[in-house]
Amino acid sequence: MDGNIEYYNINAESFIAGTQNADMSLWRDKFEAYIADGGRVLDAGCGSGRDSKAFKQHGFSVVAFDASREMCRAASEHIGQEVWQMRFDEISFEEEFDGIWACASLLHVEFEELPPIMGKLRKALKNDGTLYVSFKYGEGKTIKGDRTFSNLTESSAEKLLDGCGFTVVESGITGDVRKGRQDEKWVNVIARLHRNNE
Repeated sequence: MDGNIEYYNINAESFIAGTQNADMSLWRDKFEAYIADGGRVLDAGCGSGRDSKAFKQHGFSVVAFDASREMCRAASEHIGQEVWQMRFDEISFEEEFDGIWACASLLHVEFEELPPIMGKLRKALKNDGTLYVSFKYGEGKTIKGDRTFSNLTESSAEKLLDGCGFTVVESGITGDVRKGRQDEKWVNVIARLHRNNE
């Protein structure tokens, strides 16, 4: 993961330029529908802060973090609040959030590390909490320059989430919302806790 983090430290400006205005309203609106007005949202791997800003504008209380110091700096300015520099494996929240938004961020976690990371996200959610995740559509690990990606399909994403204590409530494949990259596919998943099986 360290190579991924350094990539974003070096390329923060160009990455933000390509993502800050990307329209994620379709899945953001779906996600927000599961969260009570004024609910607390964790933007996990917030990147430019695009979605955190939207959540705040919609009346939600937001905590945002990213592993890249440069992304944290830029996102803090964009959102107008502190963004924590933190890796997924450093998460230690317990039943604090109504929703967790992990848009195009968990895809940099190695496959074998995804279940324990999902466990940390699960603990961070309140009993009726909602999780959104997105991954590049596909199977297996791919490498692009200095970055590695763990790709999932709807089926493999549902299997992962189910095994980590979540029930998928909505999923879908979409084209990349960034300009000129519409042919790239993403799997989007909204899931809720199924604590009753413990």
